[in-house]
Amino acid sequence: MTKLENATVVLTGATGGFGQQLTRQLLAAGSRLILSDRHQPTLSHQAQLIKQEIKTGEILACFAADLSNREGCETLFNQVQSLEIPIDILINNAGLAIYGRMDETPPEKWETLMEVNLIAPMRLSSLFVGDMISRRQGHIVNISSVAGWSGKAGLTHYCASKFGLRGFSEGLFDEVKSYNVKVTAVYPFFSRTPILDAEKYGTLATNYQGLPEAWLTDPQQVMKATLRGIKSNQLHVFPDSPANLIHLLKRYTPFLLNKISVLADKKLVKNPKI
Repeated sequence: MTKLENATVVLTGATGGFGQQLTRQLLAAGSRLILSDRHQPTLSHQAQLIKQEIKTGEILACFAADLSNREGCETLFNQVQSLEIPIDILINNAGLAIYGRMDETPPEKWETLMEVNLIAPMRLSSLFVGDMISRRQGHIVNISSVAGWSGKAGLTHYCASKFGLRGFSEGLFDEVKSYNVKVTAVYPFFSRTPILDAEKYGTLATNYQGLPEAWLTDPQQVMKATLRGIKSNQLHVFPDSPANLIHLLKRYTPFLLNKISVLADKKLVKNPKI
């Protein structure tokens, strides 16, 4: 079991929908948090508001970092190192999304997405895992997506990043398991978070009608299930019913998932044509 009480946790993407829920729930569990996001004033203000609400746990520091490049990842690592506190859990939660046909999406947009969603977790994991291996203690958590199990039109770049994060998590798990370092990958379905307002491009964006409200999951419940998976040292966590169903269909009846996907397209996109 991974203990959350008194655990020192580095959390990226702390101001996002999942990030806010993780901050609240980790504080409630008694964790000591080092929070990171791109915009320092927003990060500090949000941390202050949440800490006024939740009296348990501790926020040790709030560090601004641009994780879309190597320098930003190294800056965050050096800032954390300056605290001279061993890190028990690293949660790679920062992420971006874009929607649009791959050839109609600006290259600089999807390249930044790949840097933040996939390369940054790899960079940060490689920086933090050495000390965990030396101490034979630690846990790396990668927030992927059910889009890391099943590809979807309009989300080609996003799916590529999340499939990659799943593969990275599995490989890392196999490398560090003998050192008592744990790895968890989390695959949520679409939830009521700001990432749903991602930038949209081209033909698909013009016809996009949005996800029906009834399909969306509750981020509070999703992160509650995520923390249960972390505590029990699960490698793969499907924190909501839609994600678990898609995973099972993909594994055992992919032809049925394809049929369901066609029906879903009719709700999401007017006259869907790829």
